[in-house]
Amino acid sequence: MTSEQKEQEKTVEEELVEQLERLSVEPLNEIFAFVGGYDKDPSSTVVQSQTRTLELVIEKVKTKEIKKAIVLSGAGISVSAGIPDFRSPKTGLYANLQKFNLPYAEAVFDIEFFIENPKPFFQLARELWPGNYRPTRTHYFIRAFQENALLVRNYTQNIDGLERLAGIEEDLIIEAHGSFATARCIVCRRKYPGEYVKTALLEEKVEIVQCISCSNGFVKPDIVFFGESLPPRFSTFQRSDFKDCDLLIVMGTSLKVYPFAGLVDLVPRSCHRILINREPSGPFEDLFGSGFSRELCNDVFLQGDCDEVTSVLADAFGWKHQLNKIMGKL
Repeated sequence: MTSEQKEQEKTVEEELVEQLERLSVEPLNEIFAFVGGYDKDPSSTVVQSQTRTLELVIEKVKTKEIKKAIVLSGAGISVSAGIPDFRSPKTGLYANLQKFNLPYAEAVFDIEFFIENPKPFFQLARELWPGNYRPTRTHYFIRAFQENALLVRNYTQNIDGLERLAGIEEDLIIEAHGSFATARCIVCRRKYPGEYVKTALLEEKVEIVQCISCSNGFVKPDIVFFGESLPPRFSTFQRSDFKDCDLLIVMGTSLKVYPFAGLVDLVPRSCHRILINREPSGPFEDLFGSGFSRELCNDVFLQGDCDEVTSVLADAFGWKHQLNKIMGKL
């Protein structure tokens, strides 16, 4: 780290300390219990630092000082809907694909393998097709940011479409890995509505969806396979979205797949970043390095189940009644 970077970091920390000193924040033990990491000792520097930052974020949300929030979401937010995540060792999607006799688990989403043998993907698509599952509490938590005019964008790795079903406006969603909403022939590129593929797979029970315009093409939903480029929309809004972001919420993702994982580093140094996950991932792993000694930083790791944590965090923001109303529980 250069001397200039150290000075910038010092300036950010000093400003945060000053802001905290001006605030009177009541203890919120329930949400603070999720402040996580490998060291749960409440007296440790890393836990105290995250707790103080979380206090500040909660107060800023309540006082409307936070104005531009971005949410990054991964497969972990849909697990409670019944959709497995990809990488969990025993329960993840990749760990349960033996029935498809794949050469390797990721082949089901590999474009070269799909061209040679599309049947495994179409079999899996029947199970994963949007409409078979309902949004989780976490999806509605994201919508609460929209309802409070805070949501700049929800960048999601998910292809399940649950963000749309939760009522998040389409222009606020960036489906980084595509979706089932549209499809196209891999040969002639003819476009099809997603319903065309859905009808063929779920009602007509075909094994392979073939193009009606050319004899050799398969019709693949517009989800991104390994070996394909991300949708243009993924990069269209990045510059304008992230440059003024003052709160970044990251949920249910291992932050292992790029370029999506790189989004966490696009926010300004003054932006607060909160990871809600079962394990630390990406830059949040640095919170627990042996060299951590800062009294205050902008990163917070809330360790636990996404639905449970977001429920308590919504309460801390003063959104409990609103979240229940959005979910239709009032």
